[in-house]
Amino acid sequence: MSAINENEIASCVRKSVNNYLNDLDGEKPYPLYNMVINSVEKPLIELVIKHTKGNQTQAAELLGINRNTLRNKIKQYKIR
Repeated sequence: MSAINENEIASCVRKSVNNYLNDLDGEKPYPLYNMVINSVEKPLIELVIKHTKGNQTQAAELLGINRNTLRNKIKQYKIR
């Protein structure tokens, strides 16, 4: 089993945000924090739920969050 390389993830985020900022061409940017968090959090939750075959208790445990928090995120992102 291989571990997630946090530096690789951080590198992808840095590159994407840098490209976004460089492509603005004088336009006002979208609030970056929410844009990045939403872009990462939804697919992360989707993948973990798929991995746990829909078991929200296991998914919450794997994510390190409370099951109620996970349920709220599922609702927020309209995951299913």
